[in-house]
Amino acid sequence: MLTVALRAIFKINLGVKKSERVLLFTDRPSVKETIDESDMERRSRLRCISLLATEIGRNYCKSITFYEYESTGSHGAEPPSELWEIAFGEETVEALRKDKILNPILKKNAKDQDIKRAEDIIRKHKNNAVNCVIALSNYSTSHTMFRDFLTRICRTRYASMPLFDISMLEGAMNVDWKELAKRTRGIAKIVNMAEFIEVKTLNGTQISFSKKGRRAKSDTGILTRPGAFGNLPSGEVFLAPLEGTANGRLILEWAPTRQLKSPITLIVKDGYVVDVSGTDEYAEYLNVRLSERRENGNIAELGIGTNDRAARPDNILESEKILGTIHIALGDNSSFGGTVKTPFHQDFVFFKPTVTLIHKDGSREAILKAGKLLSS
Repeated sequence: MLTVALRAIFKINLGVKKSERVLLFTDRPSVKETIDESDMERRSRLRCISLLATEIGRNYCKSITFYEYESTGSHGAEPPSELWEIAFGEETVEALRKDKILNPILKKNAKDQDIKRAEDIIRKHKNNAVNCVIALSNYSTSHTMFRDFLTRICRTRYASMPLFDISMLEGAMNVDWKELAKRTRGIAKIVNMAEFIEVKTLNGTQISFSKKGRRAKSDTGILTRPGAFGNLPSGEVFLAPLEGTANGRLILEWAPTRQLKSPITLIVKDGYVVDVSGTDEYAEYLNVRLSERRENGNIAELGIGTNDRAARPDNILESEKILGTIHIALGDNSSFGGTVKTPFHQDFVFFKPTVTLIHKDGSREAILKAGKLLSS
């Protein structure tokens, strides 16, 4: 079953061709990280999966490159320049260095003119880029310029699999891909008719925001078109709320990989988290990260889970895909329609939500009620 699911990544999800070049990468724990024994075991399994997937992939493509780097310690941080060289080609990265724009991009403080110049350079050398990426790093590269340039300019197909665990191969990855895609696109179509969204949960979460000018996208797991990007496991509708419009209160009961000992409350005002309170040690971690940059507290994303095979609540890669859940992220949203750039993106899942869409004419439509999908 495990090798069948890994083969499906190449055959079904990415549709890899014999003539194509694939990059598969992972990250090893950094000396700066504090990791408990169970998470260290999961990280070790992640590396083993990466090596096994690389060997399996050799049967499906012209070449596959495996690369491992020291972790960045944060979801949304740019990967190291060595990975850029493998993905885009040495000539491309040398040109970025020569124009002195690579380091600002890696640090996520590049100006708009720097980004435009980088786009011009990458476009000129786009044929040097790999055809497919399988990102099996612990920390997500989804919300990075690395991923954005690859998919948007080079038309690389990109499967992002942060925090991946072997159990997912038999669970959330063992899904009817066609049915999942149909359900996900149907929900996205309904969400895109709204201009404003309200979310409430039984534990006291209550938040609302505008989505005017923003388009909800579908993460279906079918990544065969040029430039396709998504998570594996997949199954969500996601969008970037309009900056500065979110207001309310988020009650967190789950950290990305564990249940909190007690809830943490986030107060949101004018698009940003302005207060974090709670006795669980994760509250201290959040306060530290939000104090680093104001942008880290941006309400970056709303996602709606659509995968009926996803079940694990203790791993955000899978839990945010559970049918009938929603997730809300803080930090960077620049790679999927937003304007905030920061080396931080963290999702939090909420169970049994009620999601109400408010249309341009003021009419209201509930799409989820206490976790039950009402339409798709």
